[in-house]
Amino acid sequence: MTPPDTSASEPPPGQPTSSDPIQHSLDPADWHSLRALGHQMLDDLFDNLAALREQPVWRPLPDTARAALAEPLPRQGQGAEAAYQHFVERVLPYPTGNLHPRFFGWVQGCGTPLSMLADLLAAGLNPHLAGLNQAPPLVERQTIAWLAELMGLPPTASGILVSGATVADVLGLAVAEQAKAGFDVREAGLQDGEQPRLIVYGSAETHNCVVKGLELLGLGRRAFRAIPVDADYRLDIARLRAAVAADQAAGHRPIAVVGTAGTVNTGAIDNLAALADLCAEHNLWFHVDSAFGGLVRLSPKLRHMTTGIERADSIAFDLHKWMSLTYEVACLLVRDPMAHHDAFATEVSYLQPTDRGLSAGGMIFADRGIELTRGFKALKVWLSLKAHGADAFARQIEQNVEQTRYLVELIERHPRLERLAPAPLNIVCFRYAPPDVPADQLNALNQEIVMRLQESGEAVTSSTILNGAYAIRAALVSHRSRFEDIRALVASVTAIGDQLIAEARE
Repeated sequence: MTPPDTSASEPPPGQPTSSDPIQHSLDPADWHSLRALGHQMLDDLFDNLAALREQPVWRPLPDTARAALAEPLPRQGQGAEAAYQHFVERVLPYPTGNLHPRFFGWVQGCGTPLSMLADLLAAGLNPHLAGLNQAPPLVERQTIAWLAELMGLPPTASGILVSGATVADVLGLAVAEQAKAGFDVREAGLQDGEQPRLIVYGSAETHNCVVKGLELLGLGRRAFRAIPVDADYRLDIARLRAAVAADQAAGHRPIAVVGTAGTVNTGAIDNLAALADLCAEHNLWFHVDSAFGGLVRLSPKLRHMTTGIERADSIAFDLHKWMSLTYEVACLLVRDPMAHHDAFATEVSYLQPTDRGLSAGGMIFADRGIELTRGFKALKVWLSLKAHGADAFARQIEQNVEQTRYLVELIERHPRLERLAPAPLNIVCFRYAPPDVPADQLNALNQEIVMRLQESGEAVTSSTILNGAYAIRAALVSHRSRFEDIRALVASVTAIGDQLIAEARE
């Protein structure tokens, strides 16, 4: 018997039927309304950027706004427009202030409008950057090739974009550990008591992320040798050489030296060429933490300051600092691509490359770090370099260095200000120090100046301690800062200091 023909009653493939269960989506029911809200968001952000100079650099979060942010988990949505309005009221007015031209607090880039839009484009594509046969990984590979060229590494160098220089430093140390330990650390681990202690060296001014990285890698804090610095806050090469010799004589195994291009406290740059020589002599891995200072290589006028960085085995640096891109994006470069691959590559069936299809080419970036899931950080770097050109970023860096020298000049000419450290790059450490104020009162006085300066909204600086002295620390990394902002900073610091002196005498 021939079965009945039911094809006429069946829906076309891919079409819903009345018997399908209710299906939910987070796409809007009304694309027109969300499109209008999206345009409003962009308009509000551009208006905010355009009016930065009329705003305080930083404002404390009021108790009412703070309390409003402490709300129960929403079980039912209030709609995109209402949620966005809460952002406008409770979040937008109260950031750190690094967008502002008078933010000198830390080495925090102020971003660019184009970088902001690039983040929007990247989120709109929402690609997975472990690898795969798609355009975004090719953008990242090209971006890394450009960055390797800027740093003087060969075209064959490997690299990966990560969240910040902290992660880049940790990954670089992981490559150094595997390459120089003398045994397969990935296979055996560090629990075999027969292996010698592995030692890493850096200056006493090395960023604390290096020690945290050694803790994470299982080497421990005892593996780090903090070498004293000279009068210019640069690693003392003679003391480093002596430390390496002492560790070798004690049966330990030195594996790496971390040079710094731009210390956090003063912006000092180690003698990278001398460190490269020493590492070559002792077969040590040479890693450079150049979170912000390495980018002076963009400038033909300033790149001599980092001579020797091109000889590094690995380099870590941020692009959201002195290249002004939006958070977050940093880079690790590794001279030897095989050493980079050997430190992280794995072989599992679900990540195997194929000859054709989406998996063709494999998970190349999954084999260069510990993350499998990664966002499209490269787009804002690639788009910004194409749109602005490397020379535009070089001019911005040169401008900040000129402004730094101008600030130093103003400080040295002022009878109540004192510079506390050399300022070779873009960080100036100084204090308000009238001749008639006792030395033991200066630390508390300058700490109060920093607090009142921030709370006034006129400017933001940070602070540090140098040889026991509390220092007002100004970091100049903003492409929005002008020379008038430098004068305003000096005027504000001295005015607050004078006011505090007057209050103390009343």
